[in-house]
Amino acid sequence: MEVSTLVSLISTVSQRGSDMSKVCPKLHSTMEWQERMNRTVIEKIRCMLSHANLSRMFWGDAMVAAVQIINLSPTTVLKGDVPEKLWLGKDVSYKHLRVFGCRAFMHIPKDERSKLDNKSKECIFLNFGDDKFGYKLYDPESKKTFRSRDVVFMEDQTIKALDKTGQIESYVDDLIELDPEEDLEPDAGMGNVEANHERDIEYDNNLQEGAQPEVHIPAAPDTSTHVPEVRASSRNRVPSTRYPANEYILFSDGEEPLYYQEAIGRDDKKDWLTAMQEEMNSLHKNNTFTLVDKAAGIKVLRNRWVYKLKPVEGSSKPKYKARLIVKGFGQRHGIDDGEIFSPVVKMTFIRLVLGLVASLNMELEQLDVKTAFLHGDLEENIYMEQPEGFEVKGKENMICKLQKRLYGLKQAPRQWFKRFDSFMANQGFKRTQVDHCAFVKEFPGNDFIILLLYVDDMLLVGRDIKKVTGLKKDLSREFKMKDLGQAKHILGIEIKRDRSKRLLWLSQEEYVLKVIKRFNMNYAKSVNCPLSAQFKLSSTQCPVRKEDIESMRKVPYASAVESLMYAMTCTRPDIGYSVGVVSRYLANPGKEHWEGVKWILRYLKGTTDICICYGKGNAVMEAYTNVDMAGDSDSKRSTSGYVFYFAGRAISWQSKLQKCVALSITEAEYIAITECCKEILWLKRIFKELKIKQDKGVLEEKQMLIDKVDTSENAADMMTKVLHRNKHEVCCAKVGLSFAA
Repeated sequence: MEVSTLVSLISTVSQRGSDMSKVCPKLHSTMEWQERMNRTVIEKIRCMLSHANLSRMFWGDAMVAAVQIINLSPTTVLKGDVPEKLWLGKDVSYKHLRVFGCRAFMHIPKDERSKLDNKSKECIFLNFGDDKFGYKLYDPESKKTFRSRDVVFMEDQTIKALDKTGQIESYVDDLIELDPEEDLEPDAGMGNVEANHERDIEYDNNLQEGAQPEVHIPAAPDTSTHVPEVRASSRNRVPSTRYPANEYILFSDGEEPLYYQEAIGRDDKKDWLTAMQEEMNSLHKNNTFTLVDKAAGIKVLRNRWVYKLKPVEGSSKPKYKARLIVKGFGQRHGIDDGEIFSPVVKMTFIRLVLGLVASLNMELEQLDVKTAFLHGDLEENIYMEQPEGFEVKGKENMICKLQKRLYGLKQAPRQWFKRFDSFMANQGFKRTQVDHCAFVKEFPGNDFIILLLYVDDMLLVGRDIKKVTGLKKDLSREFKMKDLGQAKHILGIEIKRDRSKRLLWLSQEEYVLKVIKRFNMNYAKSVNCPLSAQFKLSSTQCPVRKEDIESMRKVPYASAVESLMYAMTCTRPDIGYSVGVVSRYLANPGKEHWEGVKWILRYLKGTTDICICYGKGNAVMEAYTNVDMAGDSDSKRSTSGYVFYFAGRAISWQSKLQKCVALSITEAEYIAITECCKEILWLKRIFKELKIKQDKGVLEEKQMLIDKVDTSENAADMMTKVLHRNKHEVCCAKVGLSFAA
């Protein structure tokens, strides 16, 4: 490099706020992070070229695409932030991203084609673009590059993956053939799902090396394209624009794939393929659907795969679970569905029963129903597409007529519950009136069994393990069940137990950690209270200007509040008041409201391992209630709160605004006590139906004892107002929140 050129380079770099320093030649250790970044880019280039079956002449485009992806990806160096976002000072978009080297169809303007010519040209996608500059494409026939914004992408295909008949095949590997389950007799009309072996891909070596001229094609108003017919399941589904593209990426925690193509493009794709094959085997065994020709005028529903990783006790490798669901939102009310309501057991009932288990040292077992919704019979004629990845060869144009209920159908939960309720009645179980998903059966000698049902998850509680085991066998004969043994996890809640001390803990540590990671709060500094006194949230802080409203729409406010609300409902009464406050502004949240949500997440980050503990104690039910007079600055309504105890531990809690404006503190307190008494009456009916005896003098028939307690002893204080650290910790201890042993 000439001296003048070097001086000019140093001057330019200095003007842009960067420094240049000298290092010894060939001494790579002095430039560690630069060399490591070069290696990262080279590895991405190599993989991208290999995946797209492209020659080295496209390395430059692959490098540009790789660097753009790096700049759009969160990094730990910036504490989870995106480099391009910080550089530009504004939110980044992911809508323009496409798979490098995929098959694409570029629209040809009218003035460059005759009436009988194709409206589109088949190309290879090389580089990203935008509405202004367009995408960079390569035409293998003319060996030229083009720019266009009117493009249709086939992201799961490459232009070279052609068989001898000229039909386009998916570039990704098809599903492997697994051994069928015993006694598996699929419907004759379904045929077999053929497993294709690895294809020999012919590489085109006729590409000439060297630079290719780039021709710019202006965008045309007519964006219609002529695309060869492909399988319906290979279409690229465009996500709803209700949320920005970066929010869809935010919700992906990087552990469970969101779509079929993502599942089979991962390193653990064989595990996901096995899980999907197991699901298909189960569908065939239950004769869930048959293939029929598509008739004119019928509604065909779409479907999708849902993937889940479930922890396995005693193993570091989770269980891979795949489930086929129907997109039931396409059903027409009154035609494709009827009554759809189906109950689930209330969380308060679950906590009460678990408190009984700890107090009386009872047996606690768990069952999981495999494909529960398939056990309900179908009354309507419903059709859907063939499952993605499992299209029957030679019958791709046929559709599935459902014979059984399937996950996603609006009426599927109701039909499953009706079938299960009928079976339990035949077994001598009585459905409780306070909760229709709780079943009780009494035995001589003051013995009983309680079964709690939450869709397809069951908890079985009893004194005698033999009776509980007998019920499990009866259920397994009627339904296809998975015996999970002693209950360890239920609805994302971990159950820890020490039977020698009669202690039981409920923890959502794993769930809370996922929430913190999902909303990018991994590196935030933790705080010691769920909401600080500095937050004076009100509707005056809601955005008014259009640009401010649009900016806040990019913030996952509703999703974060929903995640916090689930934790509060299950095991975290300590955030009850805080979540209630931030949930008031879901319709139009402002920046201050979002800061309040992040503050709660910071509090959870510092208390991830906190649990609610149940133990031995007298069967006494107590309730504490409190009110904050005119606590809401917007409506001047008061905030009521209560906490219910059984055997000295909290089983029910609530924090909510009163429905009317109280004219005095006395009126507000009466309203709060009334809400508390409603819960008492409901819990009292539970105790009566479960034959739980209460200590005399505390709660008698048609009588409640109301007494005043000092504010320092009232645990319901944290349900109505912001507390300082010491008082908050006292209230947490009183409701039974502690750290598991």
